[in-house]
Amino acid sequence: MSNSTNSSECSSDMEWYIQLPFIVAFMAMITIAAVGNIIVIWIVLAHKRMRTVTNYFLVNLAIADALISIFNAFFNFLYMLKEDWWFGSAFCKTSMFLAPCTITVSVLTFMAIAVERYIAIVHPLKPRMSSKSILFSIALIWLISSIISVPNIFFAQLKKQEICEKTQCMLTWPDQDDDYSKLGFAYDVFLMVLEYFLPLTIIAATYSRVGLKLWGGDVIGETTSVQAIKSKRRIVKMMIIIVIIFGICWLPQHLYFILININNNINSHPHIQEIYLIIFWLAMSNSMYNPLVYCYMNARFRAGFKFIFRWLPCVQYDRGLEGSRGTVVWLRNSHTAINQGHSMATTSLDSYSKNCSQQQRLLKNRTGGN
Repeated sequence: MSNSTNSSECSSDMEWYIQLPFIVAFMAMITIAAVGNIIVIWIVLAHKRMRTVTNYFLVNLAIADALISIFNAFFNFLYMLKEDWWFGSAFCKTSMFLAPCTITVSVLTFMAIAVERYIAIVHPLKPRMSSKSILFSIALIWLISSIISVPNIFFAQLKKQEICEKTQCMLTWPDQDDDYSKLGFAYDVFLMVLEYFLPLTIIAATYSRVGLKLWGGDVIGETTSVQAIKSKRRIVKMMIIIVIIFGICWLPQHLYFILININNNINSHPHIQEIYLIIFWLAMSNSMYNPLVYCYMNARFRAGFKFIFRWLPCVQYDRGLEGSRGTVVWLRNSHTAINQGHSMATTSLDSYSKNCSQQQRLLKNRTGGN
């Protein structure tokens, strides 16, 4: 959302029966996105077993999705619905900054996960990322995203419509001429390439190589178990689905801003408000799908979600997994199952050894001690 329509004409508000479906759709999407991503953050940070390299990046993705759903989707939906900005100049600049920043954070995080998976699977002998490397990568992602989004802070401003008594939050570029700006168009193209086509191309190439390694019959490592390969495949499948969803959700948004720069008469279409609300909902809804995908495709995330929603009658939850500090035992104790299995195996071996010794003594007694 780098441009806004600058129209001198006053448009009437949508009828209530048209507004109602949009209100329900946006409120449901924002609630699912905000709650779902906050739960994802809690599942990873509150349970040591979940603190893997990939999951730390998923936390970064969840933070970006939570920010865009709470601070961008909600307020901009109200703005587009009423075509009047009620939230002041400072939040106008903040909202304009957050939109490209959080999107860039998401795509750069996708790229970081793809590279991490590529190294782990295609080059398994190379050392994995350390905690410091992960934190540095995440900080670098936010720094790059912030630098890219800084122009929106400088050029976002409020504009009064005296006739309608409404306020617009919009980008006004130095070369702004009515509704067109070469700088604005160049910035939109730059964002589309940097936030969409370039990263998705790199991610597609990376996962293609990973896919050939996992499904092409190549040996990942002599000590790699079948279960480990299946686990890697599940993670890669999950990330590919998430990236595909991102591509579908954001393509109409990017194309819309390119098209209105080429032909601003599009904004004169009688139903452009409804059309753009659908496009905007689709783009913002990307933030709610990721937690749903994690819950569906990952048993550990599913256990965490079941713990949070265990009070619902439709949720089947084993209360034996509930910890004393509001955590899930299965997620919190990283080595419990392994240690229990080891103890059982050790006990069985000890019992077997004792039985063998007793049988040998009985045999010696029967044969006269020979």
